[in-house]
Amino acid sequence: MRLVVYNIRYATGTGPAFHLPVPGAGYLRSSPNVLRQLTQFLKEQDADIIGLIEVDTGSVRSGKVNQAERIAEALGHYSIHECKYGARSINHFMPILRKQSNAFLVGPRVHGERFHYFDSGIKRLIIELELEDVCVFLVHLSLKYRHRQNQLRYLHDLVAEARKPVIVAGDFNTFWGTHELYLFQQATGLRSANVEGMNTFPARIPRAELDFVLVSDRIEITGFTVPDIRLSDHRPVVCDFNVKGSAS
Repeated sequence: MRLVVYNIRYATGTGPAFHLPVPGAGYLRSSPNVLRQLTQFLKEQDADIIGLIEVDTGSVRSGKVNQAERIAEALGHYSIHECKYGARSINHFMPILRKQSNAFLVGPRVHGERFHYFDSGIKRLIIELELEDVCVFLVHLSLKYRHRQNQLRYLHDLVAEARKPVIVAGDFNTFWGTHELYLFQQATGLRSANVEGMNTFPARIPRAELDFVLVSDRIEITGFTVPDIRLSDHRPVVCDFNVKGSAS
């Protein structure tokens, strides 16, 4: 199977123009051309599972376009998406912010999905996707170190309860280095699919490994790449894997 994980920054693009006329102004405008290029890249990957971070699901920024559904339709996938903030967050009532989401795009082999929420941080959503032989958790961890550590503890409990092999993937925001994940990995037994430690951020000249695919011991990694794609501030990760002992 193939898993692609990509923080697409709401299809707002990248480069100097993103910061005009003021720094960060690009967050207020997405680009149909960037969305088309993202869709084409994802179509070329022919992935079974796509985890998208920072997806606009229909705000004025995207011209009311649900980017998750638009890409899924082009790929012949289903889309599973939800606002990334906690249910009681004031962001649910704010224009644009209430449409800032994470999403899975998947084929018909899904057995169920569940939405969980961290008890700390601003970005709280965890999407759990259950397939026949594996559970995949998609996360976007906090920008604050203390919140990230609390979130990892919460995530540990979810992984411990899983009855199938587990993949935890997403944007972990590990700005202090991969050692942030050491205790979490030791406690869960998960290992990184990115054995070469390839960096994913920023996209132009990556200097940090922020985007991860962590897998349990029954999952065999058969390929892992970080394509040189600069449609967002992150590069995507592409992971090929098999589940040992699966019926497929």
